[in-house]
Amino acid sequence: MIIDTHTHFYDPSRPQGVPWPSPEEDWLYRRVLPEHFQALAQPEGVSGTVVVEASAWLEDNQWVLDLAAADPFILGLVGHLDPGTASFAGQLERFAANPLFRGIRVGFRQGMDQGAFLADMELLAKKDLELDVIMGYEHLGEVARLAERLPELRIVINHVGSVPIDGQAPDPHWVEQMQAVAAQPAVYCKVSGMAELSQVQPAPADPEFYLPVLDVLWAVFGPERLIYGSNWPVCERAAQYAQVQAVATAYFAAKGGAALEQFLWKNALAAYQCVLPG
Repeated sequence: MIIDTHTHFYDPSRPQGVPWPSPEEDWLYRRVLPEHFQALAQPEGVSGTVVVEASAWLEDNQWVLDLAAADPFILGLVGHLDPGTASFAGQLERFAANPLFRGIRVGFRQGMDQGAFLADMELLAKKDLELDVIMGYEHLGEVARLAERLPELRIVINHVGSVPIDGQAPDPHWVEQMQAVAAQPAVYCKVSGMAELSQVQPAPADPEFYLPVLDVLWAVFGPERLIYGSNWPVCERAAQYAQVQAVATAYFAAKGGAALEQFLWKNALAAYQCVLPG
């Protein structure tokens, strides 16, 4: 079984269009829907996906949930809401009523462990929902402090903490930041975005190129808090889907069958608390 925990779906042909991607990004600006993903992913053994928000428009949360209601291949949505705003609690109540709504994603915010943002994170945790975070690794200290203040909140770092990958030892500051966030037991890391983070393009297909980064992640997060995600369709600018999966899978396969299962699906269920169909 394989759960891909990082895909984006959108449709620029809708009457309202999309806020992202822009028409200038011609390699992305097309209809990207579950059937398009399944055509690529099912031959690679993928059993389902967790969709991550690609739009700041409130009703696009519902748009993806409607797609999920019609397609059991979608196991959940990490949506877009704005913590720290007056509307957050009501919007969370609305979407959390749908069991396919599994959490939200945010970028860097100053003071993530304080004030209204922290209060809204407490609401998220009370709903047993998770927080995806996407930001430069220089800001991950905010995430570590939030996780320390709110240990019951599951947090998933996106795209290996946004470290440039060049085949050499990664930036020591990234290592320090990943050690800090991994010290909090409810923080997970998504092994996604590596092809795009490669400083060599197109991204190398040799798993050895990514070994220095993956070794650090394995050392600090261990086998139970690393999760597979492709970042499709964004990954296609750097590598084809099959290569993205093969590179990530090779590392964990070498760690043994149990570690590979944890990485490919068990850790996803733990982090997102999604339910497999049937």
